[in-house]
Amino acid sequence: MKTKTRLMLTGLLLTLAAPGMAAFPGQIDGDAMPSLAPLVERVSPAVVNIRVSQTVKSRSPLGDDAFRRFFGLPDAPGGSREVASAGSGVIVDSARGYILTNHHVVENADTIQISLIDGKILDAEIIGSDPATDIALIKVEAENLVEMPIGDSEVMRVGDFVLAIGNPFGLGHTVTSGIVSALGRTGINRNGYEDFIQTDASINPGNSGGALVNMRGELVGINSAIISRSGGNVGIGFAVPTAIASSIMLQILDFGEVRRGLLGVRIQTIDAAIARVLEASVDSGALIALVDPGSAAEDAGLRVDDIIIEVNDKKISSASELRNTIGLMGSGEQINIKYIRDGHTESTIARLGRQTVTRSVGSDIHPGLEGAQFASSSSTNTAGVEVTEVEPGSPAAQRGLRAGDVITAVNRRPVRNLQQLTEIALSNPILFLLVQRGDRALMLQIR
Repeated sequence: MKTKTRLMLTGLLLTLAAPGMAAFPGQIDGDAMPSLAPLVERVSPAVVNIRVSQTVKSRSPLGDDAFRRFFGLPDAPGGSREVASAGSGVIVDSARGYILTNHHVVENADTIQISLIDGKILDAEIIGSDPATDIALIKVEAENLVEMPIGDSEVMRVGDFVLAIGNPFGLGHTVTSGIVSALGRTGINRNGYEDFIQTDASINPGNSGGALVNMRGELVGINSAIISRSGGNVGIGFAVPTAIASSIMLQILDFGEVRRGLLGVRIQTIDAAIARVLEASVDSGALIALVDPGSAAEDAGLRVDDIIIEVNDKKISSASELRNTIGLMGSGEQINIKYIRDGHTESTIARLGRQTVTRSVGSDIHPGLEGAQFASSSSTNTAGVEVTEVEPGSPAAQRGLRAGDVITAVNRRPVRNLQQLTEIALSNPILFLLVQRGDRALMLQIR
């Protein structure tokens, strides 16, 4: 029996020692045993726990001011309270103290503190942040930090072993293991740009911003999200690949901001039904419905009715895939586009322009929009003003606005950007918003 056990252990050890993997044998009763402990001990000091404090406005349980005035109630007392949250981060440059984490971990932070694995606590500041990819770069001033080398997420394969290291539920450094379950996942953050690595390594609240590590001890992803009805791990977690996180970090360091690429087209998805109606030679892709004057698309010779099917040899099956692909590239980047025109496959080269995005909070536009945040961007498939965030229970939420809505007209006047929305809202106490929500349109009244 003992001989059989040793054969099984030897087989497992050989499996871990396969090409591209690293085996770390230990000793138990003289037998070689596979262990990830040396790898974990090497990379864990590069993962930090993050504590964020922020001040939030206290809301009255009796509703908004209009409700109180209607019933003759006194004005709600003003007030605020401090709340704290926990997350994780990864040191990627020990000399300069740079740490990658998630945007949602440090968003609206008043103070940020990180704790190292040895218990040392340091103050941190935000260098830059990108809500669309959920990546942020923060910085600490310290010596003798340990950094984690950044690996190439582009060579990851489904089935590769990975570790997730972070601070779940504020417990402190925790290591879990699993495999890469899928690559190129989208549809998790409908308002952002996505190309997630999916893993079954346990990821829980507090792991956000932590490290997804390959068996060479390299960072291949920033853990970002989970799918769960209970809020706990069910074996479906998502990480932002380092190919994206590194690009965002470099743009922040080079420009102080993210300069996202812009092709300059309005598009819609080609499916089998649309292909039959249009008698198209392909049944998937992104159909160009509008080409912006002076855009990269116009300079590249693209036209309305062209169907984009590839970008840089990557297949494009839908409008959202094209939006993701372009949105994850930087302005000025040169790309190869393959498209269908009049039944023939053609190709062209485009140099991406730069997206111009402005943001505003609803309370600066109209009292009925308080609690919502807006962005106007020429990258959206539907021209208008996008609702990027809605605070639960806020006036905007009570009036039916949801994150992801796109406002296309106000009081029957088309709006393409925040300036147009604001101009109409400031001169009208009552607003009728024409909203595009997914595949349907609806009208919302705002008072």
